[in-house]
Amino acid sequence: MNIIDNDLLSIQESRILVENARDAQKLLAAFPQEKLDEIVERIAEEIGKHACELAVMSQDETDYGKWQDKYVKNRFVSKCLPARLRGMRCVGIIGEDKQNKTMDVGVPMGVIIALCPATSPVSTTIYKALIAIKSGNAIIFSPHPRAKKTICKTLDIMIRAAEGYGLPEGALAYLHTVTHSGTIALMNHESTSLIMDTGVSKMLKAAYTSGKPVIYGGTGNGPAFIERTADIKQAVRDIIASKTFDNGIVSAAEQSVVVDSCIAADVKHEFQNNGGYFMTEEETQKLGSIFFRYDGSMDTEIVGKSAQKLAKKAGFCVPSSVKVLISEQKYVSENNPYSREKLCPVLAYYIEDDWMHACEKCIELLLSERHGHTLVIHSKNEEVIRQFALKKPVGRILVNTPASFGSMGVTTNLFPALTLGSGSMGKGMTSDNVSPMNLIYIRKVGYGVRKVGEVTGRVIPEGKTCMGNEARPLDYNPEDVQMLQHILKKAIEEIK
Repeated sequence: MNIIDNDLLSIQESRILVENARDAQKLLAAFPQEKLDEIVERIAEEIGKHACELAVMSQDETDYGKWQDKYVKNRFVSKCLPARLRGMRCVGIIGEDKQNKTMDVGVPMGVIIALCPATSPVSTTIYKALIAIKSGNAIIFSPHPRAKKTICKTLDIMIRAAEGYGLPEGALAYLHTVTHSGTIALMNHESTSLIMDTGVSKMLKAAYTSGKPVIYGGTGNGPAFIERTADIKQAVRDIIASKTFDNGIVSAAEQSVVVDSCIAADVKHEFQNNGGYFMTEEETQKLGSIFFRYDGSMDTEIVGKSAQKLAKKAGFCVPSSVKVLISEQKYVSENNPYSREKLCPVLAYYIEDDWMHACEKCIELLLSERHGHTLVIHSKNEEVIRQFALKKPVGRILVNTPASFGSMGVTTNLFPALTLGSGSMGKGMTSDNVSPMNLIYIRKVGYGVRKVGEVTGRVIPEGKTCMGNEARPLDYNPEDVQMLQHILKKAIEEIK
């Protein structure tokens, strides 16, 4: 009887995929921006036709979130993202200053390895494929095991469309035999240039061990501060809409709310009017006990579940009108489950005396998991907003907008992205909303505009040099000067 070793098959497949992508990359290097743009448009047009089907398939396979909201994300990346990409130049001459005689040339990074989360498998896969091709990069996906069928179908549709419009075979591909060893082999291959890991924290250590640059969009644990000058009704509506979107699985979604004490009663009342349920101490204890496993990892069975399912799993009941479960807290602690990221419609709720104490609480929350992803402030006080922007250890600050939507560029003018970098403590090489510009390096071109003598003549008096603290006459040896001129002349002739 023959026993098939999936690890060996996966490793072998990974090598073939990277080698094919490397060859495809050489062809892509000759593609002008206009050709890449045409392929991006065709992919987006074709995948957009399947947005609803793939959303339903995603929820069925993963049991995460709501298909209706996944459909919104799928349409967003197939419609709004391409619209933002139009006119953006990523390869070739992307900038020229004729007055100063400098140029910027965009150069693709090369073969990219992409890891996508099971929480947003379709939209993240579409997004990564579009920005990679837009910037002239080959990209290989390692599908998440929990969403493998959905990701593979998404990629099959895009590959057919892309290759039908001239994308070299192998420039967009995926690992069919998905194993841990195969994924590591993809990342470790000498021809791999960059790793994009969105939400797959278990592979992050292996990604860094590969020695390749890593773009990481990880956990959020972001707080929202409602300051005393805020529009309370709008702030609460924004937070509820954000935290219930896809049942709270967006990493940038609010994880806690910090409230100015002088408006705390009004804020609580508004939450209750909009589907917020403030749990009792007993309910808080019961719910907190089901978030994480003994090893500290999040229990995936609570991810993307509704408030009713979460309450039932914890052993209590809430009305069908409840949208978000809220736990009133005082302290931030590593041992407190409400101080951590929760990918479900649950919020921690803190009350602070003023914006300065709220500022400190937000910093505590951001540092509790040391990721510094996203923070929201609801306020009309520009000085307070500026102080938050200056002092918070965070990748992005959103003002008067829902975190889930503002972070992705839906309700803000940030780049429309499904990979959101964190601050430097959150790991990864950027805190940006990752765009095609993060997938290229810029070659600088500078024309000579002055002679060396013009510069040295201005900064060093003729016949003088700095020796210690004094300027002393130069001691020339004519033979040395003649020899140097001969060497320079010969070097110039060889270059020509």
